[in-house]
Amino acid sequence: MSGTSQEITAEASFLPADVARHETDGTRPAPRRRRGSKHRPVWEERPTPFGLALKGLVLAVVVLAILFPLWTVVLTSFSTQAETIRAGGLVTVPGELTISAYTQILSGGVVTRATLVSIGITAVGTVIATTVSVLAAYGLSRPGSVLHRPILFVFLITMFFGAGLIPTYLLVSSLGLINSYWALILPGAVSAFNVLILRSFFMGIDQSILDAARIDGAGDWRILGRIVLPMSKAAVAVVALFYGVGYWNAFFNAILYINDNAKWPLQLVLRSYVLQGVSLPGSGTGQVDVATGAVTGLPIQMAVMVLAIVPILLVYPFVQRHFTKGVIFGAIKG
Repeated sequence: MSGTSQEITAEASFLPADVARHETDGTRPAPRRRRGSKHRPVWEERPTPFGLALKGLVLAVVVLAILFPLWTVVLTSFSTQAETIRAGGLVTVPGELTISAYTQILSGGVVTRATLVSIGITAVGTVIATTVSVLAAYGLSRPGSVLHRPILFVFLITMFFGAGLIPTYLLVSSLGLINSYWALILPGAVSAFNVLILRSFFMGIDQSILDAARIDGAGDWRILGRIVLPMSKAAVAVVALFYGVGYWNAFFNAILYINDNAKWPLQLVLRSYVLQGVSLPGSGTGQVDVATGAVTGLPIQMAVMVLAIVPILLVYPFVQRHFTKGVIFGAIKG
């Protein structure tokens, strides 16, 4: 026993005083955090001043490449027609500013109506698509559900093979949805990719929690509403954002199924008026209402473009923080 104590004392003599004391009495010292110290792996080199400067320069160039076009579009939309003529097109330096372009496009013309149509389609479509996807994903995530594997196989097939444009148009036409808002909502109401993301996330929930709820007498609807959905807010929020952005930016279905210009969404107005430069009928004079007034041409076009971008920019920051947890984590666990 004495020999063992001498060996411990001899070993402790080569250690720092506080570490030696804890080694002799059998306790471990708490890890000491040094202020300003950075723990790096042995394979990671310490950044050099040149490397840090290069990273900052690259980041600044990327940010500038993203913000400069947006700045130009917004500034042009607030500029007068004379200012755009003086600049030779898009305005990059602030000059004479006005809100006449926004006043004209929001005064009850084609653009205002198209904006309301897009908001309604996006809201209703997102709610329907998210609800259907959550229900389908929860059913497919339960191993004992009826026809679990065949239905999952059908979902997987739709990700690689599609019927095509003509069969889809014939189906929408046979259902009587031509020139109806439902033609812009129902064809994109379910995405197999989003259903699989939710399924992967639901399968990652601890099965013992769901079994405990069943023992307490909870059914599938209560388990889904009280347990699964509160634990899956991140994944559901990301999927809802995917659907919302898809509905807001969609214009091709409107080209195929909508014949009445009064039912056009904002993206189709943006495509026809801004990109193609054509005049849209419906104002009674053969010209769009936004084409009249003191401000015409480029400021009006940029104002329509800003109006199409702003809603997504307002919603995205509130959901962006869920992306890593909701998509990547759910995909890995699946």
